[in-house]
Amino acid sequence: MNADELRDFLIQRQVRFSENEVQYGRQFKCESGEIFVAFDTGKLLCQGKSTDLSKAVKASKPAKTPITVSSVPASAVAGPDKRVFIVYGHDTTSRDGLELVLRRMGLEPIVLGNLPASGDTIIEKLEHYLQEHGNVGFACVLLTPDDQGHKSGKSEEIRYRARQNVILELGMVLAKLGRRRVAILTKESVEHPSDIAGLIYRTFKERVEEISGILFKDLEAAGYRPDTKGL
Repeated sequence: MNADELRDFLIQRQVRFSENEVQYGRQFKCESGEIFVAFDTGKLLCQGKSTDLSKAVKASKPAKTPITVSSVPASAVAGPDKRVFIVYGHDTTSRDGLELVLRRMGLEPIVLGNLPASGDTIIEKLEHYLQEHGNVGFACVLLTPDDQGHKSGKSEEIRYRARQNVILELGMVLAKLGRRRVAILTKESVEHPSDIAGLIYRTFKERVEEISGILFKDLEAAGYRPDTKGL
């Protein structure tokens, strides 16, 4: 079972998990405690105690999907241009760092907060530019510790969270681009949003440059040709 098959398997079973790149493969950490490593060779490693989920993963066999050929207009298969959306909250330092990384890779970052549009709000701008620039094929969403929150009556469980507007904009770019074309860049202390399992989170401690190599590979997988000068 490869990484894509494992990811789809966990999503179908509504398992919450985080995903990280490891040497020669991808690691999946489930909230229920299971840890799986899907290597590029197709080998799957199940770590920790044996559970019903780990047994199901081991017993699972990837379904054979028939290959169909259909005519597709040339415009539909055209690759993305150099533009990449940036969604961010209050952390302008991280935003500037991400913008610099992308420019070094020869790409053109589109910072939503800086866009001119007929609408007054960020949401209106996002709708406008997603519709107008359909060839923008990737978005980077920065989740930084801008807010604090906790469950009702559980003030001792306070956690850092991203701005609510950033979570809304994250949902919008996911709906437009798909989860494989959205990189969620999170500062280490930020709580991951609920009920958005199966997404790829890229965690950095202080500076976005820490994960430039991983972001480079994500962009390549999305059809971009980033310049290695950005590494």
